[in-house]
Amino acid sequence: MAESKLEYYEDKAGEWRWRRKAGNGEIIGASSEGYKSKADCEANATRDTSKDKWEFYQDDAGGHRWRCIASNGKQVGKASEAFSSKKNCEHNAGLNSWKG
Repeated sequence: MAESKLEYYEDKAGEWRWRRKAGNGEIIGASSEGYKSKADCEANATRDTSKDKWEFYQDDAGGHRWRCIASNGKQVGKASEAFSSKKNCEHNAGLNSWKG
């Protein structure tokens, strides 16, 4: 898979968000909240995730998803889609800085 890249954009409410895109353009991760400034958004997207808590779960439809919780208890990232297997979900989380 080609290297992923971060993209920053303003949402409809005028807040900054990030999303990570795979080489094929598919969104593989996204911020869970908007930020008032682009600098705060960039800081969230590129911060050290070693102290974050990564949760893996099945959604109501049975798909596998992940979410990332910062040390302050706030959700700061999530899977942008459900995966058919936990293994595929973990692979996607790895593309978004999960260390396993």
